[in-house]
Amino acid sequence: MVTKKNILCYPVLFIGLLLYTRGTAFTQDNPNLSKGQKIYVPAYSHIYTGNRQVPSLLTVTLSIRNTDMAHTIEVVFVDYYDTKGKLLKNYLPSPVFLKPLESIRYVVDYDDKAGGDGANFIVEWRSKNTVNPPIMETIMIGSRSSFTSRGQAFVPLK
Repeated sequence: MVTKKNILCYPVLFIGLLLYTRGTAFTQDNPNLSKGQKIYVPAYSHIYTGNRQVPSLLTVTLSIRNTDMAHTIEVVFVDYYDTKGKLLKNYLPSPVFLKPLESIRYVVDYDDKAGGDGANFIVEWRSKNTVNPPIMETIMIGSRSSFTSRGQAFVPLK
Protein backbone atom coordinates (compact mmCIF):
# COMPACT_ATOMS: atom_id res chain seq x y z
CA MET A 1 0.00 0.00 0.00
CA VAL A 2 1.37 3.40 -1.01
CA THR A 3 1.00 6.04 1.64
CA LYS A 4 1.90 9.72 1.76
CA LYS A 5 4.83 8.86 4.07
CA ASN A 6 6.21 6.28 1.58
CA ILE A 7 5.99 8.74 -1.31
CA LEU A 8 8.09 11.29 0.60
CA CYS A 9 10.81 8.67 1.12
CA TYR A 10 11.34 8.04 -2.62
CA PRO A 11 13.11 11.36 -3.43
CA VAL A 12 15.43 10.92 -0.45
CA LEU A 13 16.28 7.36 -1.50
CA PHE A 14 16.80 8.46 -5.11
CA ILE A 15 19.22 11.25 -4.12
CA GLY A 16 21.11 8.87 -1.81
CA LEU A 17 21.38 6.27 -4.58
CA LEU A 18 22.53 8.93 -7.03
CA LEU A 19 25.24 10.14 -4.67
CA TYR A 20 26.35 6.58 -3.98
CA THR A 21 26.59 5.51 -7.62
CA ARG A 22 28.03 8.75 -8.99
CA GLY A 23 30.74 9.00 -6.28
CA THR A 24 33.50 11.28 -7.52
CA ALA A 25 31.33 13.13 -10.01
CA PHE A 26 30.51 15.52 -7.18
CA THR A 27 34.15 16.25 -6.29
CA GLN A 28 34.84 18.56 -9.24
CA ASP A 29 34.36 21.57 -6.99
CA ASN A 30 36.16 19.94 -4.06
CA PRO A 31 37.91 22.80 -2.22
CA ASN A 32 40.60 20.38 -1.00
CA LEU A 33 41.98 19.84 -4.50
CA SER A 34 44.74 22.20 -5.59
CA LYS A 35 47.27 23.07 -8.30
CA GLY A 36 49.86 24.13 -5.74
CA GLN A 37 50.54 25.54 -2.29
CA LYS A 38 53.17 26.83 0.08
CA ILE A 39 53.27 24.72 3.21
CA TYR A 40 54.60 25.61 6.67
CA VAL A 41 55.90 22.49 8.47
CA PRO A 42 56.95 22.86 12.14
CA ALA A 43 60.22 21.19 13.14
CA TYR A 44 62.21 20.91 16.36
CA SER A 45 65.97 20.33 16.28
CA HIS A 46 65.74 20.05 20.05
CA ILE A 47 63.18 20.16 22.84
CA TYR A 48 63.57 20.89 26.52
CA THR A 49 63.30 18.27 29.24
CA GLY A 50 63.29 18.35 33.01
CA ASN A 51 62.96 21.22 35.45
CA ARG A 52 66.18 22.83 34.27
CA GLN A 53 65.05 22.94 30.63
CA VAL A 54 67.96 20.88 29.40
CA PRO A 55 67.97 20.69 25.57
CA SER A 56 67.41 17.21 24.18
CA LEU A 57 68.68 16.92 20.60
CA LEU A 58 66.50 15.43 17.85
CA THR A 59 66.96 14.14 14.31
CA VAL A 60 64.38 15.81 12.06
CA THR A 61 63.02 14.10 8.95
CA LEU A 62 60.78 16.05 6.59
CA SER A 63 58.58 13.66 4.61
CA ILE A 64 56.77 14.84 1.46
CA ARG A 65 54.23 12.36 0.08
CA ASN A 66 52.36 12.73 -3.19
CA THR A 67 48.89 11.46 -2.27
CA ASP A 68 47.44 11.77 -5.76
CA MET A 69 46.98 8.42 -7.48
CA ALA A 70 47.00 9.77 -11.04
CA HIS A 71 49.22 12.87 -11.29
CA THR A 72 52.81 13.92 -10.75
CA ILE A 73 53.55 16.95 -8.58
CA GLU A 74 56.56 19.25 -8.67
CA VAL A 75 58.30 20.20 -5.43
CA VAL A 76 59.63 23.68 -6.23
CA PHE A 77 61.64 24.38 -3.08
CA VAL A 78 62.31 23.09 0.43
CA ASP A 79 63.75 25.74 2.77
CA TYR A 80 64.74 25.21 6.42
CA TYR A 81 64.47 28.13 8.89
CA ASP A 82 65.57 28.61 12.47
CA THR A 83 63.51 29.80 15.45
CA LYS A 84 64.08 33.46 14.54
CA GLY A 85 63.01 32.98 10.90
CA LYS A 86 66.52 32.99 9.42
CA LEU A 87 67.01 30.77 6.37
CA LEU A 88 69.49 28.03 7.30
CA LYS A 89 69.42 25.80 4.24
CA ASN A 90 67.81 25.41 0.83
CA TYR A 91 67.46 21.67 0.28
CA LEU A 92 66.67 21.82 -3.46
CA PRO A 93 69.07 23.21 -6.05
CA SER A 94 66.36 22.50 -8.65
CA PRO A 95 62.75 21.27 -8.56
CA VAL A 96 61.96 17.60 -7.94
CA PHE A 97 59.05 15.67 -9.49
CA LEU A 98 57.12 13.11 -7.44
CA LYS A 99 55.14 10.52 -9.36
CA PRO A 100 51.76 9.36 -8.03
CA LEU A 101 52.16 7.96 -4.48
CA GLU A 102 55.92 8.66 -4.49
CA SER A 103 57.62 10.14 -1.41
CA ILE A 104 60.84 12.02 -0.68
CA ARG A 105 62.59 12.92 2.57
CA TYR A 106 65.05 15.50 3.87
CA VAL A 107 66.98 15.04 7.11
CA VAL A 108 68.39 17.48 9.65
CA ASP A 109 71.12 15.61 11.54
CA TYR A 110 70.87 14.82 15.25
CA ASP A 111 73.78 17.08 16.21
CA ASP A 112 72.58 20.04 14.10
CA LYS A 113 70.85 22.21 16.70
CA ALA A 114 70.94 25.45 14.65
CA GLY A 115 67.18 25.34 13.96
CA GLY A 116 66.24 25.38 17.61
CA ASP A 117 62.93 24.61 19.23
CA GLY A 118 60.97 26.72 16.74
CA ALA A 119 62.53 25.61 13.46
CA ASN A 120 60.38 25.07 10.38
CA PHE A 121 60.35 24.16 6.72
CA ILE A 122 58.65 26.13 3.98
CA VAL A 123 57.83 23.89 1.00
CA GLU A 124 56.28 24.95 -2.27
CA TRP A 125 54.73 22.46 -4.65
CA ARG A 126 52.68 22.71 -7.83
CA SER A 127 50.99 20.62 -10.49
CA LYS A 128 49.65 21.16 -13.99
CA ASN A 129 46.50 19.35 -12.88
CA THR A 130 44.18 19.86 -9.95
CA VAL A 131 45.29 17.14 -7.51
CA ASN A 132 44.99 15.86 -3.97
CA PRO A 133 47.51 17.94 -2.00
CA PRO A 134 50.57 16.08 -0.74
CA ILE A 135 51.05 15.25 2.92
CA MET A 136 54.02 16.98 4.52
CA GLU A 137 55.11 16.16 8.02
CA THR A 138 58.20 16.16 10.15
CA ILE A 139 59.23 13.24 12.31
CA MET A 140 61.50 14.13 15.22
CA ILE A 141 63.40 11.33 16.97
CA GLY A 142 65.76 11.63 19.92
CA SER A 143 67.11 9.46 22.68
CA ARG A 144 64.27 10.45 25.02
CA SER A 145 61.31 11.15 22.74
CA SER A 146 59.82 11.02 19.27
CA PHE A 147 56.85 12.80 17.72
CA THR A 148 55.46 14.18 14.46
CA SER A 149 54.21 17.52 13.23
CA ARG A 150 51.91 18.04 10.21
CA GLY A 151 52.30 20.85 7.67
CA GLN A 152 49.77 23.62 7.14
CA ALA A 153 49.07 25.36 3.82
CA PHE A 154 49.26 29.12 4.15
CA VAL A 155 49.44 30.62 0.68
CA PRO A 156 47.17 29.16 -2.01
CA LEU A 157 48.70 29.40 -5.48
CA LYS A 158 46.56 30.15 -8.49
